[in-house]
Amino acid sequence: MNDHLRDKLDFIFFTARLREVERHNNATATRKESVAEHSWHLALITWILHRDFEQEYGCALDLEKMLKMCLMHDLVEIEAGDPSAWNAHQHGQDKARIEEEVAQRRFAPLPGGLGAEFLALWHEYEAGETNEARIVRGVDRLNPALMRFLTGQGWQDVNADADALDRLQLPRVQASETLTAVYEEIRDAAVRQGLLAAATS
Repeated sequence: MNDHLRDKLDFIFFTARLREVERHNNATATRKESVAEHSWHLALITWILHRDFEQEYGCALDLEKMLKMCLMHDLVEIEAGDPSAWNAHQHGQDKARIEEEVAQRRFAPLPGGLGAEFLALWHEYEAGETNEARIVRGVDRLNPALMRFLTGQGWQDVNADADALDRLQLPRVQASETLTAVYEEIRDAAVRQGLLAAATS
């Protein structure tokens, strides 16, 4: 095996560990979701809704780029961990610094232009400035709400009501009318089913 292929295989071995990283929301009623499951579901949701996104944006959106972002954006969490979005204020710059260090260590050395591609995609996702990145970041934020609803986990563990959930979700899902409509459907159904306390204001 040549050195370039060995480097890629080592990276494949590394990425397989994403299955071991647990998220804070459930995958089923009895176990937590892995980050690998989360990334797969993001990619599928993005593919399913891609034409809706294009219709509302009025332009072509690079689906290949979006799917790649979905699949790779959380690889840094293999070493950096997956802090809860509900405690983001406790992590801040430390999280960004640690994740950047992991990205440079794990992505940059990849051969044949792959390292540059991974780094560029990850930085584009983190910056959230392109249409594709804004939408993927919105799907990323929507997904845990979807899973908390589907598994019956609810939001009691984070002491959240509908107002608190809006404050967390809307800054990202409002990148798309489609995502906002899906989020509002999930939120309202969760309130009706007693999984989420109604807004108090």
